[in-house]
Amino acid sequence: WHSRAFKRPRDSIVKLCRRDFPAGGEFNGDALVFRFRKPEHLALVCVYAPPVRLKNLQPTPRRKALLTCLFLALAMNDFDVSAADIPSSSRSRAAIAKVKPMLVKECKRKGLRYGAPIFIRIFKESRELEVWIQDGKEFKLFRIYEICRHSGELGPKLKEGDRQSPEGFYAVGPKQMNLRSRFHLSFNLGFPNAYDRARGRTGSFLMVHGACASIGCYAMTDSRIEEIYALADAALRNGQPFFRAHCFPFRMTTENLARRKDSRWLPFWTNLKTGYDWFEKKKTPPDVRVNKKRYVFAEAAPAR
Repeated sequence: WHSRAFKRPRDSIVKLCRRDFPAGGEFNGDALVFRFRKPEHLALVCVYAPPVRLKNLQPTPRRKALLTCLFLALAMNDFDVSAADIPSSSRSRAAIAKVKPMLVKECKRKGLRYGAPIFIRIFKESRELEVWIQDGKEFKLFRIYEICRHSGELGPKLKEGDRQSPEGFYAVGPKQMNLRSRFHLSFNLGFPNAYDRARGRTGSFLMVHGACASIGCYAMTDSRIEEIYALADAALRNGQPFFRAHCFPFRMTTENLARRKDSRWLPFWTNLKTGYDWFEKKKTPPDVRVNKKRYVFAEAAPAR
C-alpha cells in the first residue's frame, strides 16, 4: 500500500486513504509532509490521512504499514510536527537563506538564539520597528529597523479605506505570514482585533511588508522585511505559536502624552500606555484582552 502510494499523485493517495479508513472517519484534506534524507528517490513524501474514530479503527496490515511509515519518517528526519503548518515558498526560502547566516552571527554576538520567540514594537512618529528576542524569562532588543513609510496621521485606523496605519495590540500566527506578497514578503497584523471590532472599526490586509509604499501598512523595504520575516519564521518553526506586534503612535512616555493632552485620542493612547509600561517594566509582553471596549492586561503564558 504505502510503497505504491509514494509514487502516486495526490488524488490517488486520497482515494487509498478513503478506501482504507472508511468507517467513522471523514477526509478533511490535511497533510503530513515528511522530508527523507535517504533514500534519495523518497526525497518528499506526502501522506494524506483522514481523521478517524478510534473505536471504529481495526488493525489491518495496511494500517500497520501506514503507522510504520509515519514512525519511520519521524525517526529518519527528526520531524517537528509544529513546523508542518508554517507556510513556505521558493521566494521566502531564498530570502531566508540569504539573511540567515548574518542573523545567526548577530544573535550569537548579542548572546541571543536565532529561532527563539520574538516580540515586535512599532512606533509611528519615529518610524521605528523594534525586534526583541527572548532570552530566559525576558526579551532583549535585537535590532531597530527604520520604517520606510506608513500612511495617515497619528491615531488609530477607523474604517476601510481611510489609509490609516493601525495602532493597538496585535498577534501574528503562521497563517498570517504572507510569502507571496505584492511587496516581496509580509505578514498580516490581524486588524481588526477584538478591540477594533468592539468599536466598529473596519479594515483588512493591514501588513508589515517590503518595498516603500503604503496605503495603511508599514512598509520596510525589501532588505529589511527579509530580516524581520526570517526572524519571525524561525521563531514560529521553533514552536512559538504566534508573536505579538504592538503598534504605538509614539513612545508612550508621560512627557509625550502631556504634549498631546488636547488630542481626541488621549483616552485611547492612555489605554495603550498601560500595555507599553508593562513591557518597559517587566521586559515581557503582557497577555492582552478586551473588556468593556478597553484593553486589559495580565501575565502572559511563557513563550516556548
